[in-house]
Amino acid sequence: MNRIKTVFSKQNHALLGELVRTDFKLRYQGSILGYAWSLLRPLFIFAILYVVFVKFLKLGNGIPHYPVYLLFGIVVWNFFAEMTVQSLGSIVGRGDLIRKVKIPRWIIVISTSISALINLMLNMIVIAIFMIFGHVAVSLSIIYLPLIIIEVYLLALGIALFLSAAFVKYRDINYIWEVVLQAGFYATPIIYPLSRITSITLQKIILLNPMAQALQDARYSLITHATITPQKIFKGGPYDYIPYLVVGIILIVGTVYFNSQAKSFAENI
Repeated sequence: MNRIKTVFSKQNHALLGELVRTDFKLRYQGSILGYAWSLLRPLFIFAILYVVFVKFLKLGNGIPHYPVYLLFGIVVWNFFAEMTVQSLGSIVGRGDLIRKVKIPRWIIVISTSISALINLMLNMIVIAIFMIFGHVAVSLSIIYLPLIIIEVYLLALGIALFLSAAFVKYRDINYIWEVVLQAGFYATPIIYPLSRITSITLQKIILLNPMAQALQDARYSLITHATITPQKIFKGGPYDYIPYLVVGIILIVGTVYFNSQAKSFAENI
């Protein structure tokens, strides 16, 4: 029995690795710059936002190392957005494979999430270069950064599982999620520092959003301790744990819904 489980596990790992490689290759197939787009895209977005919101609107005044602060926010948000958007259509996109081969359906969603994670790692190299040229000092709090990235990953995974399963039946979910992402981008302090919001109550409401909490904590651990975090706002109260609770609920709901729909994927695609 153990041997069968081991072989099955190895088969799953091999399939997952192949799906990740295929997904990564197909994503930039036919483009001139290829994989370079995974680095250039956030840089282009950063350049536009930096000129408009920093140079003209002066939103970054008073924030240490604001160019890195801004770029890092864009990279983390892009990771979240890419993981959910790419996973949304992953089951439908692999319809032929699902109909022909009996495989765990979750492997398909996980493979797209790993592709997004690879892009994040590549973009972190760019962040490191910006930090070097921007003379950003690294503190011991950087050890918390991997845990924060895991939090973002689990949040995005829960959403990805739900969306990918829902998209099989309801194709309109794609357009709805685009609107939600756009609204989420501006509701999360990516472009603007949270300190620009004068209302403490509004700051608290924003930080109940797991992406806002994770982004602020990540900036605090990597770039500057001047970043406003939930610990500073809520002062160690129970509200500190609400974003983590939301992540857990979303992951559980996404997993349960995905598993409940997985058996009918082949018939509905």
